[in-house]
Amino acid sequence: MARKNRTPEEKARREKIRELLQMANIGSMEDIQSLFKETIAEFMENGLEAELDDELGYSKYDYKNKDTDNSRNGHSSKTLRTSFGDVEVSVPRDRKGEFEPQVLKKNQTSISQDIEEKILSMYAKGMTTGDIETHIQDIYGISVSDSTVSRITDKILPVAKEWQQRPLESIYAVVFLDAIHYHVRSEGQIVKKAVYIAIGIDLDGRKDVLGMWVGENESAKFWATVLNGLRNRGVEDIFIACTDNLAGFDAAIHATFPQTEIQNCIIHQLRNSSKYVSYKDLKALMTDLKAVYAAVDEQAALDALDTFGEHWDRKYPKISQSWRDNWANLSTYFKYPQEVRRLIYTTNAIEGFNRQLRKVTKAKSVFPTDDSLLKMLYLAMMDITKKWTGRRQDWSVIHAQMAVYFAERMPE
Repeated sequence: MARKNRTPEEKARREKIRELLQMANIGSMEDIQSLFKETIAEFMENGLEAELDDELGYSKYDYKNKDTDNSRNGHSSKTLRTSFGDVEVSVPRDRKGEFEPQVLKKNQTSISQDIEEKILSMYAKGMTTGDIETHIQDIYGISVSDSTVSRITDKILPVAKEWQQRPLESIYAVVFLDAIHYHVRSEGQIVKKAVYIAIGIDLDGRKDVLGMWVGENESAKFWATVLNGLRNRGVEDIFIACTDNLAGFDAAIHATFPQTEIQNCIIHQLRNSSKYVSYKDLKALMTDLKAVYAAVDEQAALDALDTFGEHWDRKYPKISQSWRDNWANLSTYFKYPQEVRRLIYTTNAIEGFNRQLRKVTKAKSVFPTDDSLLKMLYLAMMDITKKWTGRRQDWSVIHAQMAVYFAERMPE
């Protein structure tokens, strides 16, 4: 093979490397590793000293320009893990303890930590391992394999499982319960599994994901296990639970939280109602159903349902019957003022979260294990919930209304 013609810059760079190797008396790979370790330590220490100069506003021994009551206070030693082995770095300190270095953060123990954080962040946004490999190569000039990405992301599993067992609030004003479905390999076959999700709003109006559980296809029996798990983690009462219309769901809820009121999602009911309606009838039929769920009170809603039946029962008899069969849990919201109604009559709060999860996981048609699914969902959840700051804007009104309706169960 013909030898590559090098540019003048490449030749100059190679000459500098040769000079460095000669000066350092390099004779083996161990010598090269030692040189790299010394270089890393010197780079870090110079960067830390420069950061402290900037923090204090004057250089070391430059007392003429000192304009602060803070000062240097010696050094501490820190061991930093690198791909060349452990490196001892001398970290400067200030007397007041206000110095927060960025070159080497206080809790940082590995020079690869920043890269690992980037990999976790990209994984949380649904990037494939191939995309992650390409981005890390472009940004850092470092090659990472599929197994490396898996090893790094696997570190999150113990954290996710600890999060799943964390203590919860004793009372939640509202809990939204729903499931999202994925395909997972199990014993050589691809099976459909449900991820059971609970999102709670506490008495301060703050929203939180209470847990995500991977189980068999959605069933009331598994939901009973989920609800018992919430009880074991400290939840004593839920005022209102918002759910889809899964058979046996209300019994599962009341077995664990007997006082909880249940509101079936109106949007789920509307979807089921319109599933087999012909296109030419759909608009008129949905307008008539709106008169039911948007009524001013329960009696007006029942009157509207009677009118709906008179108009549509001959053609679609099962629709009004379905509303009547499920009326006890569909009509709960009518007893409350508008602010509470808007909060509970749909499971939009959890469906919006599920949509964001699907957006992240869409590149994965099949997950190899339950743990790989939980790992991605946990990282995605942490990324999504970063924006869940503060409480609902109308919470003071909702809280006051709930204090009336749940007076005996509201803590003092």
